[in-house]
Amino acid sequence: MSIVGVDVGGTFTDFVVAAPDGSIRTLKILSTPREPERAVAEGLSRLALSGFELLHASTIGTNALLGQVGLELPRVALFTTKGFRDVVEIGRQNRPRLYDLFFQKPRQIVPRELRFEVDERTLADGTVAKPVDLREVEEAAAMAKAAGAVSAAVAFLHSYANPSNERAAAEALKRHFEYVTASHEVAWEPREYERFSTAVVNAALMPLVGRYLARLREFVESKGGAMYVMASSGGLVTVEEASRRPVQLIESGPAAGVVAAAELAKDLGEGDVISLDMGGTTAKAGTIVGFEPSITVEYEVGGESHKGRIVKGSGYPIRFPFVDLAEVSAGGGTIIWRDSAGALRVGPLSAGADPGPACYGRGGRDATITDANLVLGRIPEALAGGSMRLDVDAARGALARLGDPVDVAELAVRLINLEMARAIRLVTVERGLDPSRFALMAFGGAGPQHAAEVAEEMGVGRVIIPPLPGVFTSLGMLMADFRFEARMAYPKDVEAGFRELEAALAARRPDYFLRYADVRYVGQGWELTIPLGADLSREAVRRAFEERHRAVYGFALDREIEVVAIRVFAVARRPKPKLPEPPAEGNPSVGEREAYFGGWVKAAVYKRGELPLGYRVRGPALIVEDYSTTVVPPRWEARVGRRGVLELRL
Repeated sequence: MSIVGVDVGGTFTDFVVAAPDGSIRTLKILSTPREPERAVAEGLSRLALSGFELLHASTIGTNALLGQVGLELPRVALFTTKGFRDVVEIGRQNRPRLYDLFFQKPRQIVPRELRFEVDERTLADGTVAKPVDLREVEEAAAMAKAAGAVSAAVAFLHSYANPSNERAAAEALKRHFEYVTASHEVAWEPREYERFSTAVVNAALMPLVGRYLARLREFVESKGGAMYVMASSGGLVTVEEASRRPVQLIESGPAAGVVAAAELAKDLGEGDVISLDMGGTTAKAGTIVGFEPSITVEYEVGGESHKGRIVKGSGYPIRFPFVDLAEVSAGGGTIIWRDSAGALRVGPLSAGADPGPACYGRGGRDATITDANLVLGRIPEALAGGSMRLDVDAARGALARLGDPVDVAELAVRLINLEMARAIRLVTVERGLDPSRFALMAFGGAGPQHAAEVAEEMGVGRVIIPPLPGVFTSLGMLMADFRFEARMAYPKDVEAGFRELEAALAARRPDYFLRYADVRYVGQGWELTIPLGADLSREAVRRAFEERHRAVYGFALDREIEVVAIRVFAVARRPKPKLPEPPAEGNPSVGEREAYFGGWVKAAVYKRGELPLGYRVRGPALIVEDYSTTVVPPRWEARVGRRGVLELRL
C-alpha cells in the first residue's frame, strides 16, 4: 500500500508518495486557501492512487481562529463554576502594547450571554465540596440551545484534581449538543484561565475540524484509502482523536518538518540539530536535542507575534503539548516594501499563492523575496519541477519601484536572513542552548537558498540540506510515529504517577514512552518542562530541573522543588520510507550563470540528482533540483553525504 504525506501550506500544497516498491514520488501544487481540501483532492486525483494511506497536516484550526473568510467559528456555550463566568474574558491582564490606550482584546469566542454558571465546587485537593446539580445543567443547556449554541465547553474549578463534577456535567450536555469539550480532557493542569481557554478553543474548533476531516476522509475512502492526522506534538493520531481534540492540530504542519529533521538526524547520528523550514509564507525554527524534538506545553493562537515571539495577551492561550517552534514572517512570498521614512522593510505581509510573487505572472505587483533571489541569479527561472516559469522582467520591475533592483534585492535578502536568525535565537539562546554546537538542517522551498548565510549569522559552521527539501515537511509525515498523550496534575508520587499514566496508555500498544514533567521551585510562579529518562526518582527529577534552570536562567536555588504536572507520550513505531543513497560515482554536468554575492560573479550550476557520494562543490555555486535550490556562497563548500544530504561547511 502506498503512503501519502500531504502538507497544506499558505502558498503550496505538497505531496510525497512512498510506494510499496520503495520508490518515492513528489508533487507540489498551489494551495486553495479558502477551500484547503480542494487542493488535497486535486493532488490525489493527479497522483491516481488506489489503496493508499493518507497522512495529513491541517491548518484549518489556525485559519479559523485568525478569521479566514469562509471559516466562521460556531456559537459556543461555556458552563463553569458559579462565580467564574468571566475568567475567559478577564484573563491575565497581559497588555501586548503597554501604552496603547486603544488596544482591544481578542474577540471573545464565547459571548457573555452564552456563559452559564453552575453551583458546584471542587476544592484544590480534589474534595467535592458541592456535587453538581444536573437539573441546573439541563436547564442552562436548553437556554444555550435556544440562543443558537451548537457546541459546549464545560470547565469547572479544580477539575484537574478531581473531574467527577465536570465529567457528570459533560455527560448531561451530550444529550443536548453534538460537540462537547470537558476541560480535563484537553488540559489536565492547574491555572483556570489557560485551562478554560483551551476548552473553549477546542469546543469552537470541533464542528469545523470535525466536518472538514469527515469530508476529506470520505473522499479518501472513496479512492480506497485510509487516513491519519498529524498532531502538533509531532505524532500521528486517528481521525476520531483529532476530531475530539482538534486543539492539537493547530501547529501540525510545522511539527512535521521538525519530525522529519529528527528522524534524518537519527539516521545520520546527529544528536543536536536546529531545523529551519522556510516556505512560501513563513519560516519556522525548532530544535532537536538528543535526537528528540523539543516540546513546549504553552501556546497562544490567533494573536500577534513580534520577531518570532508570541505576544502574550493578544490571542487565545492553549495548554497542550506542541513541538517548540518560533515562527516568523519570512518566506519566499514575503513582501518587500518601504515605510513612511523610506527604510526598506520585509514582511509581515505575504503575497501567498494568489496572486503570489510578481515573477509568478499571476497578477502580483508586490516585490517579494522570491523576486529578489531571482534577480540576484540565485534561483533558476522555473519552479515546481519546471512546470512554473518565472518572469525575471516582472520581478525586476517590481523591485525597481523600490529603488535599484539589485541593491533592493541584496538588502532584502540580508534583512530576511536576520529575521530567520532571530527565530533561531528564540529556540536556542533563549532556551539556554548554544547554537554553535548544533548543525543547521534547512528545508522548505526557500530554506536551502538562505541556509548558509543564516548559519554564518548565527555562528553555526555546518549546514545539512536533506533530500527532497522542497517537500520535506510532507516527507516528515511519512516518518512520524503514532503518539498518544496522557497527563496528571500534582502527582503525590512521581514514579507511581508515571506508572499509572503508562498503564492507561498500554492499550495503544506503544513501543516506548516519552516522559516529561513540569517542575518549579516551591514559591515560583511558573515552571519549566523537562524531559525525563528511565530514572524517575525525586533526586533525578531535581538534577534534570536544576540543569535546565541553570541553562535558562543562569542560576539554581537551594530550595525544594514542586512537580506541577507530569505527561507521557506513548509512541508506536510505524514503518518509514528508506531514503535512497546517492550514486557511488558519476561525472555531473556543470553549467554556469551570473549570480550576485556582493558583486556579480560566475556561479557553477549543478543538478543535485547527478552528484555522487562524496562529491564536493565549492562556492559560489547553485545546486538545483525539483522544488528547491541550494545556494553555496563564496567561501563555503558542499559535500554529498549519506542518504544524499548536502553538508555545507565554511
